Amino acid sequence: MKLPRWTGLLLLVAAVGVGAGLAYEGLKPEPAPRVDYVLLDGSKHASAQAWTGKVMLVNFWATSCTTCVKEMPNVIATHQKYKDKGFDTLAVAMSYDPPAYVANYAETRKLPFGVAMDSTGEIARSFGKVQLTPTTFLINKRGEIVKRFVGEPDFAALHGTIEKLLAES
Repeated sequence: MKLPRWTGLLLLVAAVGVGAGLAYEGLKPEPAPRVDYVLLDGSKHASAQAWTGKVMLVNFWATSCTTCVKEMPNVIATHQKYKDKGFDTLAVAMSYDPPAYVANYAETRKLPFGVAMDSTGEIARSFGKVQLTPTTFLINKRGEIVKRFVGEPDFAALHGTIEKLLAES
């Protein structure tokens, strides 16, 4: 029996769990890439300095991504809940997202964390060629990626993991 050409794509999507908020459980922690980035306010940062000793949530998103827009209030709430405990968030806008749209979204939603424009796509490439949004990485205090989510995470479970990571010395 010959299957349609798109069957392979469906199997790939099912395997990756797109839209399912799939967390890659049991991953062996791997070093987070070192990236340089510029926030919307023009300030330049390097992950090697800015993220040291923090639990970081790095969220790749786009203003045209409905799931990204839907999850953003939960990303904001997560940031607000843990920001005074050694947690930080970086929202990385995809290279195809118009900078004016990103700036408008960040301003009108009063995003309380850094928003970086990945205009060259270098940050997404550094994190393993991120193409699907939202894709979110959770990084421990040692600078290791401990979880990767494709789609909207289960925020209750995410909070439990953040609390465990914050408790680590």
